[in-house]
Amino acid sequence: MDLRPLGRSGLSVPPFCFGGNVFGWTADEATSFALLDRLTETGFTFIDTADVYSRWAPGHQGGESEAVIGRWLKARGSRDRMVIATKVGMEMGQGPSGDSRKGLTAPYIERAVEESLRRLQTDRIDLYQSHTDDAGTPLEETLSAYDRLIRAGKVRAIGASNYTAARLREALAVSAREGLPRYESLQPEYSLAERGGYEAELEPLCREEGIGVISYFSLAAGFLTGKYRQEGAAAGRAREARVSRYLNPNGLAFLDLLDEVARDHGATPAQVAIAWLVARPGLTAPIASATSVAQLDEILGGVRLTLDPAAVARLDTASGSSLKG
Repeated sequence: MDLRPLGRSGLSVPPFCFGGNVFGWTADEATSFALLDRLTETGFTFIDTADVYSRWAPGHQGGESEAVIGRWLKARGSRDRMVIATKVGMEMGQGPSGDSRKGLTAPYIERAVEESLRRLQTDRIDLYQSHTDDAGTPLEETLSAYDRLIRAGKVRAIGASNYTAARLREALAVSAREGLPRYESLQPEYSLAERGGYEAELEPLCREEGIGVISYFSLAAGFLTGKYRQEGAAAGRAREARVSRYLNPNGLAFLDLLDEVARDHGATPAQVAIAWLVARPGLTAPIASATSVAQLDEILGGVRLTLDPAAVARLDTASGSSLKG
């Protein structure tokens, strides 16, 4: 399999990253193990998670996804062949002493990384990402904390998620000025259904600076699978609110085009949507999740699919900046 460099980090990754938000949530432990087994059987070794996954689920506290991955890594003895990415910064509730567990202060990062390492049952995190910006903490403090973790061998590289272009540029400037590690990757929302937020300012910045890009919501929460075409179709599912944003005339017309391109390529709409991302210049690896091995196989088929230039041009033109109503 052809690997791609992740920014200037020295890490090389496959052109697809499995989104671990489902582990211990919509995929129970047995299913999660089956998904991870299938992923690695097919040569893919890149997993993204976060300390906060899946705190939003009833009865969960966060850390469930990391813990499942950690148990799988231990059971399979496969840590050395995997690229493990996780994130810090989102609200994790109160600590034992009543302190707030969120943000990117140095003391919090230093505590949070130890908790993630323990759950993942590993001595190092390959890519440690700021899950969201923390405007209340100086960038130098955050980057200095990451520098200490890298020097200690606990983290190999750092990345940013949900940063604006202005803040990412500012962080890069601080890194250069202070001799601190820089964000080597960006994790933005990006798909055929949602292009403008990334392409307008973040894409040119990342390409100019050689920053790796691992996009999330690659299938627009399932909308680009074509399975949801009317209000209520996703009722009762975790993705319902996000899918409903695209159920408008523009979105539905785009699904018709996606169907046509899929038929022309002997593929499914989801595979076309993934293939478009994999071929996008400057994009390192799209992130997508699955809750069954069949879904994962479909996604991996999209990673291997090559779209003809005419199809790419039609998709580019029809999708525009956003399909939201």
